[in-house]
Amino acid sequence: MMRIVLLLLSAVTLSTSLQIRAGQRIAGVNQITSFDASNQPQYSLSASEARELCWSLGQSIASKAQVQEALLQGLETCRFGWIDEHFVVIPRISPSASCGKNKTGLVEWRTSVTQKFDVFCFSEPDTVTQLKDAMADSPLTTRAYPKRAGRPSEAAPSTSKTQRSPPSPPPPSPSLRPVTVSSSEVLPSSQDGAEMEAEASQFMSSAQGSFRVPTKTLLIAVTGALLLLIIAVLGYGSLSRSCFVSWDVRLQEEHMETEEWTCMEYATEPLEDAAEELSIEVDDDQRSVS
Repeated sequence: MMRIVLLLLSAVTLSTSLQIRAGQRIAGVNQITSFDASNQPQYSLSASEARELCWSLGQSIASKAQVQEALLQGLETCRFGWIDEHFVVIPRISPSASCGKNKTGLVEWRTSVTQKFDVFCFSEPDTVTQLKDAMADSPLTTRAYPKRAGRPSEAAPSTSKTQRSPPSPPPPSPSLRPVTVSSSEVLPSSQDGAEMEAEASQFMSSAQGSFRVPTKTLLIAVTGALLLLIIAVLGYGSLSRSCFVSWDVRLQEEHMETEEWTCMEYATEPLEDAAEELSIEVDDDQRSVS
């Protein structure tokens, strides 16, 4: 209550010292400017005062997106105004050295919230308001929701016009009969729920058991394969070792035979020489005797 009183007092004080004028409204956005006694525009609103002025006029302070939409639809000014994001903007379509530093688009200026500027207020466009009123007055909405008193479009119709009674609904067809479904047929009982939980737990346990069988079989198969591989490696090692030993023994035997043959050869040579010398001496003796 005190806030409303303060808003009204601020609006009255502002209106007594300055004259407030609203610019052209585009897309629901219009710029509120204050004029002094000599009809010159004056920056007179801080950020909080700008918001309160829009509230006192039955509007809300415009946001950046709302002013941007109005700019796209043709809103252009040459004065800064506060918006809901606590900074001031100038919507510019064409560049001008005296407006917005020769920039175009939504020119922003972030400054102190106590500095004085104009304000951009927002209210719903007339088309939206008319559409809402038409929807509120339509028969589809008035059947479900009661009408509010005080609207001109909702006044009672003239008694001079004849009112037609609504047509009576057709009688129901005998072939169509209402079907009633009891809650016991739709919702399962507690016993059925317990049975379903038991079946679900049994199914889960059986599924887990079925998943365990392949795992055990796989482990057994892998273990058997490893054992076979170890046996094959050991057999190959023993076989190669025996082959090496037999080959070594064969080499040793061949070497021994070679040594024996060499020894026998060296041993027979002196005997042959001695036999030749003996035969020569016998021949010499016979020759001397004769």
